[in-house]
Amino acid sequence: MVAAIVCGALAGLVGFLPLVVGLRMTRKVTATSNFGHMSILLISLIISFALMFLFAIACVNLARDVAMPFVLAEAVALSVVAIVFGVRRTLGSKKEKG
Repeated sequence: MVAAIVCGALAGLVGFLPLVVGLRMTRKVTATSNFGHMSILLISLIISFALMFLFAIACVNLARDVAMPFVLAEAVALSVVAIVFGVRRTLGSKKEKG
């Protein structure tokens, strides 16, 4: 079960990577671009959820008995990584202004 939790946490971390890539891509978008900020972020969100579902489906197919701890660890890891990323980014921008 510990291996499933660790693998789920890693899958949650991998599921967050498309969101970071999408956020970095929005810096390159101009105001007159056809491919706006929101469309890039929505596509990266869809990719992130698709990765999470694919990992969960793979876990259910490979080891059904540890699927619940895997999926819970995956969701918690994604949430924690997103919160830490947001807090660090917010605190980092306040340090630059002050």
